[in-house]
Amino acid sequence: MHVMRYEDGLWPNLTALGYAVTAYVAGWSLLFSDSLLSFVIGVLLVAHGMVIAAYLLHECAHNTIFIKNEWNARLGKVLMWFTGACYGDYEEIRHKHFRHHVDRGDVTHFDYRRLLRERPWLLKSIRWLEWFYIPAVEILMHALSITLPFTVDSQRHLRAHVITVLVIRALVFGGIAFVAPVALVGYGVAYLLFMTVLRFMDAFQHTYDIVEVRDSKSDATIDRHDSNYEYHNTYSNFISTQHPWLNLLTLNFCYHNAHHIKPTLPWYRLPRFNREYFGDNHRQVISFREQLRMFHQFRQQRVLSEEATVTDNTFTRGIAYVGVDGVSFLLAH
Repeated sequence: MHVMRYEDGLWPNLTALGYAVTAYVAGWSLLFSDSLLSFVIGVLLVAHGMVIAAYLLHECAHNTIFIKNEWNARLGKVLMWFTGACYGDYEEIRHKHFRHHVDRGDVTHFDYRRLLRERPWLLKSIRWLEWFYIPAVEILMHALSITLPFTVDSQRHLRAHVITVLVIRALVFGGIAFVAPVALVGYGVAYLLFMTVLRFMDAFQHTYDIVEVRDSKSDATIDRHDSNYEYHNTYSNFISTQHPWLNLLTLNFCYHNAHHIKPTLPWYRLPRFNREYFGDNHRQVISFREQLRMFHQFRQQRVLSEEATVTDNTFTRGIAYVGVDGVSFLLAH
């Protein structure tokens, strides 16, 4: 009986999943070490284990791992616990990401920008934290996963789930804090690094319109764009073109134009498809150096940024590209 969706998928996915779990577990064990070096390595391992787990969750959402959708969903739900996305509902997260591909827009069910504009003190605090490279917007978005079921009627069905997850995680982290509070601090640092990596990759991959859709189950509230719009408003952001193996650090998520052309193509096939499809004519690319510059330069301005659609196709290489925050595929809102 076939288990994997693609015949060549067993070893790549098993290796990636094995690495994510091993890095996460080994990293946690090192967080309890008395050695500073071991502690630092533990922080990095936990963070990168969560990064790979998150991108495997993204693969599950596209049903690229297993032949049966329900098997992808089961693995996806487990990976949500690794990545801290467990307060949300897997199918709602998947549905929102599906709309991102079909509608070719950054669809959100709760635009945090409106919340910040209505509360200047909160906006000022967020921008102050962002100046120190603390991913405050992402922290806010994940916090909303906990609070929205108690403040928005359309999320009421998640109340019992959120309470259950809160109790479980409070018991686990409370126990860790009692035994080794420094380990919990290490996890906190690792989680901030994890969120920073994901937002670094997400922030510059699209110049899509941001559209707030209050009903998460609605499918007919925005105008859908064509594939030409999608290509000219999507950017690949390779970690390295000289050493492609470095792109595995984010499970090839940086081959973003290739991913949008074939959303069901598994992560390990993206480099080859990218070469065959684009050759030397792939102009929708932002270099790693440019992205670092923009990530640094616009870190406060990006808090309220709603990057405009590119209409004249003259946008090149990230010049004055502020980017956007709060568009993580780990969130259903």
